[in-house]
Amino acid sequence: MKRILGIDFGMKRTGIAITDENNIIASGLTTVPTKEVMQFLIKTVKEKNVGTLVLGEPKRLNMEDSHSSQNVRLFKEALEKQFLGLEIVMMDERFTSKMAMQSLIDGGVSKKKRRQKELIDEVSATIILQSYMSSI
Repeated sequence: MKRILGIDFGMKRTGIAITDENNIIASGLTTVPTKEVMQFLIKTVKEKNVGTLVLGEPKRLNMEDSHSSQNVRLFKEALEKQFLGLEIVMMDERFTSKMAMQSLIDGGVSKKKRRQKELIDEVSATIILQSYMSSI
């Protein structure tokens, strides 16, 4: 079974999450500097047998585009050109950063670790991926 990979795209960092081989559990994989994300994805898609990419879609509360929506659309276009056979899905990412922070607090993660933006991005990617999995 092909895995599903979740992406929380950001201008500086991009959080990455992936499912297990049976597509039951979404887990954070890593956070990568955005300038290196395409090379990371090329390697990971091949090594981890990924069949679907789920990209967080930033929207405002009223469903209008946010300040980063255009950048995410451009990234999606780049993904579509790079990964011709893969399904690429957009998933609403509103509130994922707040949900990620709350899940870290609930999980007992120290205040010092919660300040690491890389960790928030990785957990956000996991929430995006889990939301997609729940929707299918």
